[in-house]
Amino acid sequence: MTTEATARPVDAEELRRRTAELLAAHPPATTERLDFLRARFAAGLAWVHFPEGLGGLGAPRALQAVVDEELAAAGAPDNDPGRIGIGLGMAAPTILRYGTEEQRQRFLPPLWTGEEVWCQLFSEPGAGSDLAGLATRAVRDGDSWVVDGQKVWTSGAHKARWAILIARTDPDAPKHRGITYFLCDMTDPGVEVRPLRQITGEAEFNEVFLTGVRIPDSRRLGEVGEGWKVAQTTLMNERVAIGGNRIPREGGMIGVAAADWRERPELRTHDLHQRLLRLWVEAEVARLTGERLRQQLIQGQPGPEGSGMKLSFARLAQEISGWEVEFLAEDGLTYDSWTHTGSDVLSFIGREAGYRYLRAKGNSIEGGTSEVLLNIVAERVLGLPSEPRTDKDVAWKDLPR
Repeated sequence: MTTEATARPVDAEELRRRTAELLAAHPPATTERLDFLRARFAAGLAWVHFPEGLGGLGAPRALQAVVDEELAAAGAPDNDPGRIGIGLGMAAPTILRYGTEEQRQRFLPPLWTGEEVWCQLFSEPGAGSDLAGLATRAVRDGDSWVVDGQKVWTSGAHKARWAILIARTDPDAPKHRGITYFLCDMTDPGVEVRPLRQITGEAEFNEVFLTGVRIPDSRRLGEVGEGWKVAQTTLMNERVAIGGNRIPREGGMIGVAAADWRERPELRTHDLHQRLLRLWVEAEVARLTGERLRQQLIQGQPGPEGSGMKLSFARLAQEISGWEVEFLAEDGLTYDSWTHTGSDVLSFIGREAGYRYLRAKGNSIEGGTSEVLLNIVAERVLGLPSEPRTDKDVAWKDLPR
């Protein structure tokens, strides 16, 4: 039965009304954080553009800012997006698009509230830039799949409950057509996580070994053999998530560099000034381009333009951090700790220049290497001819390795 409330159009005024009702029923000052987040999801104010019953109201994506601003002004807790970014930015849109109704109902609520953390089991030691060449096997055994293989560069695997996983299910098919997409329980027998220490001293990334891991067919996402198509949704959202975060003017790393310039006049030189001005302008252009990309996202699924944003983000992060280390001279070489820790949240801003310089080196690798993304931009954005590929119609088992 349709009520008056659900019959009303979901515009900004309606969202403010629903947000006010949420705050009245669950005052942030007296409501447990998790209880508030669950109530927010149930009210459709988690992702307002998602369908009703799945954390949303079918409203325009742009109106999410209305809810976020009202809740922030009221001191309401957020869901710690930095900790659960892979779930929010990659798993959720993929499950929404390809998941069954049962999968959506099971996985989306605890994903959004942060009760269940996600990681991404895609890259392998022999399948990074050429992800479609992956060798992790999934073999059907009744109502389950038995998975064996190795994944690498897995952010957050040490804290994740669930993983989005792609594995080869048909070695006789060409590499892009013999892959299937699964949701893997990281607590299942046969899943082993080993930390990979980075140049920063931290271990954000891991290698994951899968030995006889049984995944029920009910946790398959999409059709058998169509995992590459499903994975493209994940990858496009990943690149938008990495390169398209909303930041204020002179925010992020360029803001730190500009603050250094203002606070240390004794270190200024003409050459450093010219380089900083160029980087500031490029960072602002990238920020405005990101705003335009988000407007495009309001109209539908992310496209290959996100690859361009991720490219820009990686280059600017490396150039700005390099400028900062050079500007600060010997102070730029200091480093607070080389302690081997499993980092939970990545923050370029919360540490010193030396950390930013070292960590930024990974930006051109993670989320798709810059070389691969240049090809995507050339072919899918600019419409340039594709590079010749001789392996498109060759069975994966026959490819040289």
